[in-house]
Amino acid sequence: MTQQTTEIELQAATFRRLRDFLREHTEVQNIDLMNLAGFCRNCLAKWYKAEAEERGVALDYEGARELIYGMPYNEWRQRFQNESSPAQTAAFKARQDTESH
Repeated sequence: MTQQTTEIELQAATFRRLRDFLREHTEVQNIDLMNLAGFCRNCLAKWYKAEAEERGVALDYEGARELIYGMPYNEWRQRFQNESSPAQTAAFKARQDTESH
């Protein structure tokens, strides 16, 4: 196996571990991820879709979200998404304001 192939396999395995961790930890809300890391499950889906398109693979956003969430997004949202607290919303807005400057 070449070094490049090994690197790609390690990157793919790492991504799967992150995806699976986020699927298992539904208590971690997307707004928390955005506030702490600047990305969330939806961002991963957008990135996944963009990479598929770049390689000529047809994949719509909802399909990419289902790959990330492990179920249709609307189902995940109904089962696991909580209303954002005022503190979470304020932190998100503050992060947005900081990043736009």
